[in-house]
Amino acid sequence: MAQLKRQYGLVTAICMVVGIVVGSGVFFKAEAMLNITKGDLPTALISWLIGGAVTVISAYTFAVMGTQYEKVNGVVDYSEALVGKGYAYYVGWFMVTIYYPAMTSALAWLSARYTMQLFGFSLTSAETMTLAGVYLIASFALNTLSSKLAGKFQVSTTFIKLIPLLLMAVVGTIYGLKNGVTMANMNSVVNEAGEAVARHGISWNLILPGVCTSVFAYEGWVIATSINSELKDSKKNLPRALVLGTIIVVAVYMLYYLGISGSISTADLLGSDEGAGFAFKSMFGQVAGTVLTVFIAVSCLGTLNGLTLACDRGFYSLAARNQGPAPKYLSKLDPATNMPSNAAIIALVFNVVWLFYFFMANLSDASAAATGFAANFLFDSTELPLICVYAFYIPIYVMLMAKGKGLNPLKRFIMPVLSLAGACLFIYAAITKHGSKNIGFIIVAAVIMTIGAFLRGKEKTETKA
Repeated sequence: MAQLKRQYGLVTAICMVVGIVVGSGVFFKAEAMLNITKGDLPTALISWLIGGAVTVISAYTFAVMGTQYEKVNGVVDYSEALVGKGYAYYVGWFMVTIYYPAMTSALAWLSARYTMQLFGFSLTSAETMTLAGVYLIASFALNTLSSKLAGKFQVSTTFIKLIPLLLMAVVGTIYGLKNGVTMANMNSVVNEAGEAVARHGISWNLILPGVCTSVFAYEGWVIATSINSELKDSKKNLPRALVLGTIIVVAVYMLYYLGISGSISTADLLGSDEGAGFAFKSMFGQVAGTVLTVFIAVSCLGTLNGLTLACDRGFYSLAARNQGPAPKYLSKLDPATNMPSNAAIIALVFNVVWLFYFFMANLSDASAAATGFAANFLFDSTELPLICVYAFYIPIYVMLMAKGKGLNPLKRFIMPVLSLAGACLFIYAAITKHGSKNIGFIIVAAVIMTIGAFLRGKEKTETKA
């Protein structure tokens, strides 16, 4: 079988971690965080910090695994080595059919949202959804036809997206402290009428929903493990990229959020449907705010590019193990590009399906009109699939403790236990926030996983024959 070439260095790997995670999630979830925490800024900051701490701890534990195991898809590799081939297949199947496309399709819409916002279109307009589809196809085409160009685009957009984040972090924080906006936001919450009123202590009952909201903003770091077989000196560079990348992410997010809190009152931010764009325009003026909105759109495209890179390799990673549907077909690499073009086409189909679902469940009139048990199937695809993957991590953490005999106590026991606790916290947060919609997601996921079981069993029978 043809092998993927080692073509990425440490800088690209770090930029992939930072580029996938930083930017789009915090732009998208900043106002969502304030909504879920009722405009309580300290509660929101604590939620961001807890979510970030779980992310860094989890990345460290995966970095330990990265020094031990290597093939063509990090998470699947670790699952296979620590738990078994069968479990690894189901982890891989969940990633390629639910986790990757749910997140990637949402990013295609988010990129389109900030682009079309520049021209006055609403986030639910037909034009916005059409552009989301165009972005999705274009991103797959770029990653499939030229991996080197996609890598350069990832590096450049990572630095581009840091411009609005750091600018708001520095200027917004200074402005807010000087003019008292930050302290005003610290000392108030937003009531049901959308007015700022005095707050009284930390809203601990809102911490868990806030943590759940933060997951989308922090998620994506694990996707960097999908290029471990294409990373130069991967046993050293992958752990460095995961740990350094996630630490950078948490630091940037906390600074950015403080900047946002100094640029505008939480009541005004929650009253706007422009989100981050409105905050930038309020802080820097209409023209400068528009320019920075362009940077936001480009940063979202960079995140989309990084996610697509992982999607392209998802079905290939299963086929490389002779598992899943049509492994001979999906494991082929294009001789001209050395990329898994066939696998990328199948991945694109799944992304289009999840983009349609995202629209129907979150943006369409049907989502608002749905009642009864059927409403449970209109779940948030930007949160539940992402948190569910942490449930798949739990057996991996347990088996790392059982099999990691050559590791020191920190790597073998302390960090896996903390990672396991973090995964349980995320799961509990999802149960608390989404309630019965968890049932709808579990049913949908169970159907998809059952199809995966059928395809795996069918392929085994054909191979034996």
